[in-house]
Amino acid sequence: MQPEDAVNLAQQAVITCLILCAPVLIVGMLVGLLIGLAQALTQVQDQTGAFVPKLVAMFAVMLFCLPWLVQRMVEYSELLIVSIPKTISGG
Repeated sequence: MQPEDAVNLAQQAVITCLILCAPVLIVGMLVGLLIGLAQALTQVQDQTGAFVPKLVAMFAVMLFCLPWLVQRMVEYSELLIVSIPKTISGG
């Protein structure tokens, strides 16, 4: 295995991870921003008030995106498994 192959595999893994995490993290950030804005406008500074809506929204997005997430993970896994012989033989 060449160092370039290892770097390429790590790069693909990180990019796949970022793509898979992006929808959930973006929704969590947006809901947190909206809750923070509402808390600032109403001057209610309750820490637990932002946690539950973010958790519910992130869980809903996870359920909604689950087929896409599984498809992307299967595609990456297939690519990784297919490339094992080429990586081991060095060609």
